[in-house]
Amino acid sequence: MKTAILTAAVILAMPAFAFAQDADAASKKSDRKLNELYKQIEARLKDDAHTKKLFIQAQQGWVKFRDAECSFQTAGSAGGSVVPMLIAQCMDGLTQSRVKVFEGYLHCKEGDLSCPVPAAN
Repeated sequence: MKTAILTAAVILAMPAFAFAQDADAASKKSDRKLNELYKQIEARLKDDAHTKKLFIQAQQGWVKFRDAECSFQTAGSAGGSVVPMLIAQCMDGLTQSRVKVFEGYLHCKEGDLSCPVPAAN
């Protein structure tokens, strides 16, 4: 009887575990994309030390915000087994939003004075 209950518990937990792995993989993929874009922006700012410093500060602040926001969003599940999956989903969503911002910086229209990143040479 105990074996049957244990087997059932393992089978029921497998989809949740797989979903948590998927969420973590998606989050890591988004993070890699963000890092790639970050390096491109940093390279374009190499001749403007002040703006590059502001960019680095903004990104460090954004990382702190992302981490705090995801902690806040998952507070209702604190201590639960689902928390890592919820945090990964939160981080993925926020990172995907940041990726879109970075892509916008890298594709500003010529003459857009509100764009802090110079066009590619």
